[in-house]
Amino acid sequence: MAADEFNVESWTEMFSEIGLDEATMHRWHAIFESKWPEAHQSFLEWLNIPKNDVDRIRKSSREDWG
Repeated sequence: MAADEFNVESWTEMFSEIGLDEATMHRWHAIFESKWPEAHQSFLEWLNIPKNDVDRIRKSSREDWG
């Protein structure tokens, strides 16, 4: 798979394959946002997630983690 074919569905599928459920994936985002907010932003953009969804994910991650 080429880098430009890698997207949020690919990432989520990979997480599922290693056994992460939705709650664990959400916790992963929350920790990422808490420790490295700028890198989290860049990562979500790299996955070609629309800006409004990036904003929603980051907001949800901050609210649930602290």
